[in-house]
Amino acid sequence: MTLDYYEALGVDQNSDDAEIKKAYRKLALKHHPDRNPGNREAEERFKKINEAYSCLSDPQKRANYDRFGSAEGPGSAGFGAGGGFADVFEDLFGGVFGGFAGAGGRTRQAKGSDLRYDLDITLEEAVMGVEKKIKVPRRHRCDKCEGTGSKPGKEASICPTCEGRGEVRMQQGFFSIARTCGRCGGKGNIITDPCPACRGAGRVQRERTVSVKIPAGVDSGTRLRMTAEGELGVHGGPPGDLYIVIEVMEHPLFSREGNHLICSQPITFTQAALGAEIEVPTLDGNKVPLKIPAGTESHKLFRLRGKGVPSLRGQGRGDQIVQVVIDVPKKLSEKQKSILKEFAEVSGDATQEPKGLVEKIEDKVRHLFGSE
Repeated sequence: MTLDYYEALGVDQNSDDAEIKKAYRKLALKHHPDRNPGNREAEERFKKINEAYSCLSDPQKRANYDRFGSAEGPGSAGFGAGGGFADVFEDLFGGVFGGFAGAGGRTRQAKGSDLRYDLDITLEEAVMGVEKKIKVPRRHRCDKCEGTGSKPGKEASICPTCEGRGEVRMQQGFFSIARTCGRCGGKGNIITDPCPACRGAGRVQRERTVSVKIPAGVDSGTRLRMTAEGELGVHGGPPGDLYIVIEVMEHPLFSREGNHLICSQPITFTQAALGAEIEVPTLDGNKVPLKIPAGTESHKLFRLRGKGVPSLRGQGRGDQIVQVVIDVPKKLSEKQKSILKEFAEVSGDATQEPKGLVEKIEDKVRHLFGSE
């Protein structure tokens, strides 16, 4: 059975273009598949009203249909004027896919580009948190032309290729094909007299001071996102984001492993041998006491709980690991030499290698030759 296009749209044969378009939009919105998921009847109905509108919206096809009962006929065009399906699509999705705006035409909006800023901070700032002010170069709206790109007092002309739509569209029945207009690049207009300040771009490069809060516990490679602090959007589109990438500088005393801080602490031979209580520096500039038991060997590790790096997730804090290193004096007074010689004679090792060292060497020899 041949489809009656006027009946499909609910209009009569004397209806004008505006009435036909109004009826089509109303029915297309009602029966669109996205509003009726899984409804085969609505899908078929949508195809029929789209076919009807494709014919009746084209003056030549409509004339052929009224005369011959078919859109095809002498002089009929291969593609209809279209536009209806695109209009309904915008009504349904409201610019989700980069809507259109602008007077005298419809210009495509676009989100601004994201920016990256590499920020060097000290270990103290990484552990304790800090607020930094940084200067970010980015493109802002040109004040001279107010972002239009045209010389003040001049207006951009509508692109003759896409007629201000920003895209070239072809439609045949239910199928619609669109591509960005190659002449205007999707803008919908052409700047014939560009602004001298921005050279027609509508944006200029400028530094902006941004305050950045660095949370305690960050490490090298941490990325902080600042929403809407990136490049300005195009044609009213939203701005991009700014990503702060952290790099923690080396510290002369402390190093970091995970959430632990590592440091070396020199002690004297007598402190190691007899035991002592020393003061150890912490990253916050204070000193805390540390007991060194008698007979401590060089490079022994001690733990100061809770003196490390706080967790970014707020789950506790690491420790400070102190590695003690026996500082052997390079210059001795005569009295010191005499005391050490006496100590060696009393210990019976004045002419021998230290027992621990000899045992280590023997172990290496046995390992080398595979002997037990």
